[in-house]
Amino acid sequence: MNRNNNPSAARTVAFAFAAACALALVGCDSAPPAPEPPLAGAAIGGDFALTNSAGETVKWSDFAGKYRIVYFGYAFCPDICPTDMQRVAQGLKQLKESDPAKAGRIVPIFITVDPERDTPAVVGEFAAAFSPDIIGLTGTPEQIAATAKAFAVGYSKGEPVEGGGYLVDHTTVTYLFGPDGAPIATLPTDKGAEAVAAELDRWVN
Repeated sequence: MNRNNNPSAARTVAFAFAAACALALVGCDSAPPAPEPPLAGAAIGGDFALTNSAGETVKWSDFAGKYRIVYFGYAFCPDICPTDMQRVAQGLKQLKESDPAKAGRIVPIFITVDPERDTPAVVGEFAAAFSPDIIGLTGTPEQIAATAKAFAVGYSKGEPVEGGGYLVDHTTVTYLFGPDGAPIATLPTDKGAEAVAAELDRWVN
């Protein structure tokens, strides 16, 4: 049969061709789905009541609507904590230079795991040494223990050091939380400030 002499068949072929073209266009125009955050659904975080450098009570809920970087450490740490905080501060600075609005939606928070030595003044001085934007928090040993547990951070007093004092063994992880307080991802402070800035740029909207 000559299909050119069959109007019904010709219409069927034309409709199928048009439908295929439409589907192709939809496929090209559709944006790929956003990747799911690595920590989506993780039971990390929760409300707390701690103390800032001015002696004021600060709660987790006070940061509602803001992205939050959270790091647990201690002011007398000889190397890891200062390095991580420096990279957080530098990463935020880089993001601020490229996208000030995005950086303005982020609050960096440092929480001590050494409340015996890290008074409000000490923790505030430590945080400010890296950036005036970093909020240093301390509390009673009980408050710090409860907060660390909620954020899946472990710590314990280590061996005494020469000259006095002691080290504190603790989890070294830098969390990023969303405006609703849900965990999003960990920041790669071990890879440098550029990697931190890139990860922030990826997840902060």
